[in-house]
Amino acid sequence: MTPPNLPLLNSARESIDCAAAANGGECVLVGAGPGDPELLTLKAVKAIARATVLLVDDLVNQAVLDYASPTARIVHVGKRGGCKSTPQAFIERLMIQEAQAGEVVVRLKGGDPAIFGRLGEELEHVHAAGVRVSVVNGISSGVMAATALACPLTHRDHAHGVLLLTGHAAPGQQELDWAQIAQLAHAQRLTLVIYMGVKGAAGIQAGLLQGLPQHTPVALVQSATLPTQRRIMTDLSGLVETIAAEQVQSPAIILVGDVLKASLVLQQYGDGHDTTHHYRSAEPIWRNQAIG
Repeated sequence: MTPPNLPLLNSARESIDCAAAANGGECVLVGAGPGDPELLTLKAVKAIARATVLLVDDLVNQAVLDYASPTARIVHVGKRGGCKSTPQAFIERLMIQEAQAGEVVVRLKGGDPAIFGRLGEELEHVHAAGVRVSVVNGISSGVMAATALACPLTHRDHAHGVLLLTGHAAPGQQELDWAQIAQLAHAQRLTLVIYMGVKGAAGIQAGLLQGLPQHTPVALVQSATLPTQRRIMTDLSGLVETIAAEQVQSPAIILVGDVLKASLVLQQYGDGHDTTHHYRSAEPIWRNQAIG
């Protein structure tokens, strides 16, 4: 991808040396969005262009690095759920060390760093070290998963709120009480957006079935916004079966709730107008449908 010739890129790069020298370096925690580089914010582009050091998560689309200065040092640190990656403590030490040496450090993360991106830990440690730190938010993959289905997350008729949840507890921490969450979602008409839930889907499904009807609509969106994006519809009773049958892999978002009935993709299917996607099964409508 060839970066656009934006004036802000040139002005940002010209300010690198004087900003680092005057302020003793800094850390900027930047959300790179769900994958499509065109979904970067202008503020993220400017931060990447200013960086002298970039610490890049595995889920960040490498195309966004085209915005970086040719002289910037790029360090890939992994951080894909369930996979080997650089220890978090080492990343934090490196951020602090480079900033204290006068570098403009950009910590580049997939999605929005404020949503399951360990933003709190990094802010705390960098600030405690006396290093100037700021945050540039990105578009979360959970939001874009719904958009991929032409579906809102809230709807006057279907959903009065949203719960953003992780399906992956940290080592030594207790898993979420999915039964209690289901009861709350059912009573208050909430949409569930579950990050990192594929591996633990069996436990999630079992818990949610204790408080939600078995035919509650469910969608799985893998690699949202990328050319490899996949969208699969099922219902709550078919969640685990569908993940296995369709070989769903991370990164994937699980959406649960009646708001999915508002999906234009599914409405097109129901009207017989959608001829661009394959549906693996059509009975009932919410079971095992691979949309593409």
